[in-house]
Amino acid sequence: MRSGGRILVDQLALQGAGTAFLVPGESFLAVLDALFDTTAVRTVICRHEGGAAMMAEATGRLTGRPGIAFVTRAPGATNATSGVYVAAQGQTPMILFVGLPPRARAHLNTFQDFDLHGLFANMAKHVEIASGAANLPETISRAYAYALNGRPGAVVIGLPEDVLTETAHVPDAPFIDAAAAEPSSHAMAAVQKALLQAEQPVVIVGGPRWSSHIKDAVQSFAQRFDLPIAVAFRAQDYIDNRHPSYCGHIGINMDERLATALRAADLLVVIGAPLDEIQTGGWSIIASPEPTQRIIHVHPAGTDPRDGVRTQQQIVATAESFANALHQLEPPNQKRWSTFRRDMRAVFERSQRPVPTPGAVQFAEIVRRVSERLPETAIIASGAGNYSQFVHRYTTYTSYPSSLAPASGSMGYGLPAAIAAKFEHPDRHVVAYAGDGCFLMTAQELATAVQYGLPIIIIVADNGMYGTIRMHQEKSYPGRVSGTSLVNPDFAELARSFGAYAETVTDTTQFDSAFEAALTCGRPALIALRLDPEAITPTTTLSALRAQAHTPKA
Repeated sequence: MRSGGRILVDQLALQGAGTAFLVPGESFLAVLDALFDTTAVRTVICRHEGGAAMMAEATGRLTGRPGIAFVTRAPGATNATSGVYVAAQGQTPMILFVGLPPRARAHLNTFQDFDLHGLFANMAKHVEIASGAANLPETISRAYAYALNGRPGAVVIGLPEDVLTETAHVPDAPFIDAAAAEPSSHAMAAVQKALLQAEQPVVIVGGPRWSSHIKDAVQSFAQRFDLPIAVAFRAQDYIDNRHPSYCGHIGINMDERLATALRAADLLVVIGAPLDEIQTGGWSIIASPEPTQRIIHVHPAGTDPRDGVRTQQQIVATAESFANALHQLEPPNQKRWSTFRRDMRAVFERSQRPVPTPGAVQFAEIVRRVSERLPETAIIASGAGNYSQFVHRYTTYTSYPSSLAPASGSMGYGLPAAIAAKFEHPDRHVVAYAGDGCFLMTAQELATAVQYGLPIIIIVADNGMYGTIRMHQEKSYPGRVSGTSLVNPDFAELARSFGAYAETVTDTTQFDSAFEAALTCGRPALIALRLDPEAITPTTTLSALRAQAHTPKA
């Protein structure tokens, strides 16, 4: 006989869940008690449920298996929605367990009562309330199957308190893996034919269930065919950025010359990446509903109808199975698109040269220095904000996985993701970038990093404002600043109060020594960069935006 809490933890261990991120609640004390006795599942105490959920999501991205988080009922569950949304938008497998009142009180106005299905139904793939201790093995099996298969995402499981305390004699359920979907020979023949007919084809990669093996297979295919490859938003580590076929990333801060090349393409082979608003440039590069390019879309769940883009060929297959089948294809004797690929690559290489910006701290130059100083296996995490444009433009990603960033554009993600990365890969260097507004949304998780002695580095870009919103504000209402200015703490002093190493950089010349100290201090470290607010993006200033907004249109 085992308690429900014991059964649940045993199932997680059997499924290979190495870490459970949580903020404790009295509703799942039986789970905490079961975790006390196990070494298979590490317990990580977090400071906010949103941080715990983001750590679980990042673990799912790094491992391909669902990341695990536990939170308590209404206040905890509502806080955790931020991480569940990141998983939903990023197609990341994740399971959130929510402690609930006992079953007998389910229809009463209990303390911290809420509607679990109502809260999560529109962002989670599956929401279920555990019905009894004896049913927990099957409940967990379903959770894994939903999280992993088709379009991966978050699953939410409610845990009534008495389900966790009651006992049952029940066998464990088997290990659950994602279903394998493979392309047919007919589908691969159609890909071959489309490539032979193309004049300017482009491969786009992104989406779920990627791996270093897939990266190598796609790069080999691209090299044989001399094809250009673009990566989806926040998927820059899917292809070695030094590879001659790599031509940059699509989505936010896409190079305009890359956008022009994509418009000119006559064939897009899209492996895993969604065809939503971000990837299509607001449907200006890939039109909705009828694009000018022929599109072959490969995804284990097919093309999402909500993306609003008609594809000429849908291949229901995993990225791995499709990549494995690419060796069957034969390139033409004359590769008509070789010059197209070389031009696209040259455009990308030119974009890597840092452009000087206003102020004594050159953020672009610092990002390049970090990228060059770190080993290839380092993991770079970031949240959302204009500062991330510098990170994605000037970091060279070479290995997979080496990037953690939210496809949802959710602020606060960088620090929790870095913590998860260091737990998963303690031998790798981990650096998190955050804007001033972004960092303060989850800054309390610095206490988590200190508690577990995680030597991660956080680089805070402090320009005293919500930069992305200010950028849009200056475009639409130039000079009328409202709701976007920030009065910040001394970030270095704040970090020291947590027990972290910290320095403030006010000139680019100070950065190298500060970064070396952070690398060797053996504990969490924070470097605060005092940036000029004028340096709003890698290629423009606030003054330029105001001037453009005031210039009459012809």
